[in-house]
Amino acid sequence: MDAFYASVELLRRPELAGRPVAVGGAPEGRGVIAAASYAARAFGVRSAQSTAEALRLCPELVLIPPDFERYAAVSRQVMAIFKRYTPLVEPLSLDEAFLDVSGCERLFGGSVEIGRRIRAEILSETGLVASVGIAPNKFLAKLASGLDKPDGFRVIRGEEAQAVLAPLSVQHLFGVGERTAKRLAELGLRTIGELAALTPEQARQRLGPSAGYLHDLALGRDSRRVVPQRPEKSHGIERTFPDDIEDRAELRRRLLGYCEEVAYDLRSRGLRGRTVTVKARFWNFQTVTRSRTLAQATNLGPRLFAAARELLERVPAGPLRLLGVAVSSLEDVRQPVQAELFPAEETDAGEQRQQQLAAGLDRIRRKYGKSLVKPGLLFDPPRRAPRRND
Repeated sequence: MDAFYASVELLRRPELAGRPVAVGGAPEGRGVIAAASYAARAFGVRSAQSTAEALRLCPELVLIPPDFERYAAVSRQVMAIFKRYTPLVEPLSLDEAFLDVSGCERLFGGSVEIGRRIRAEILSETGLVASVGIAPNKFLAKLASGLDKPDGFRVIRGEEAQAVLAPLSVQHLFGVGERTAKRLAELGLRTIGELAALTPEQARQRLGPSAGYLHDLALGRDSRRVVPQRPEKSHGIERTFPDDIEDRAELRRRLLGYCEEVAYDLRSRGLRGRTVTVKARFWNFQTVTRSRTLAQATNLGPRLFAAARELLERVPAGPLRLLGVAVSSLEDVRQPVQAELFPAEETDAGEQRQQQLAAGLDRIRRKYGKSLVKPGLLFDPPRRAPRRND
């Protein structure tokens, strides 16, 4: 999808069409750009950039706060269109997926025809523009989808892969970021063609353990299959604060909110987890993590917070710029739970009451919005109206 978050917002605010628009956090704190329209990108605005820097580059930038629930809803529409054509859909994120259509061509025509039909249906049903890449493997297909953005449609056939790849920077290869590209440049390898020209033995001598993988990609080879459902390994959230926070009571309050949010998301996905991890980043960017594995998997906010609060106490004192919590060792809630041999009746009853309470609150959240139902500690105290004699 082209500039997905920004494009979704432009559907809601068509009067902003043609203007530089970005989705991101407020510039007063440490806000970050999540997505930028192509009009904004012309000024140098890009995702993962600080909002303050984006506004410096483009003072006319229209900044819109993110609405991830809306983006997820539109993403589900798009993914549903994909699944009309093949069950082999591997989402990479809300706005991108691999499709294997090799078994569906008798039903819907060739891969090019399928690609055009999908793009037309996305535009018709959501009003959004998608770029499509078609190729014999995942690496080439992803590369093709980005070569002619926005509104791109690119086909790379097997016999032309080498000619397409040769002039491109090595940073187009999976796993090659700025640091790896710099190291390759020091070895005289700046383009994919220069890397492809090496023999396997030369690649091993120069690149070490990653030689085989990178050399195969440079030759246009990629044996990875499209995997429709990758099991979720962990789920969590983290937040960067506008100002550093040192007060432990306030940090515990924030952590409670994160645990409740993560727990709700896990229940919505039909998951529970055993390992709780707290991540803290100090004012000087030093980052520490603390983890604990529970005796029983859970998706209840109070249970997660009990573990997370204990982990926070193990984090050294000092001003924090970021705090987060994640739950891993996930399992399906339908999976049987190993019962204790001699369970405490009050513990068992308390767990049942917590599950019933969570289920009831989740129904309310789904109807009225999850931000409206939360523990009382997370609500800001009401301001007292001044008395006349104050």
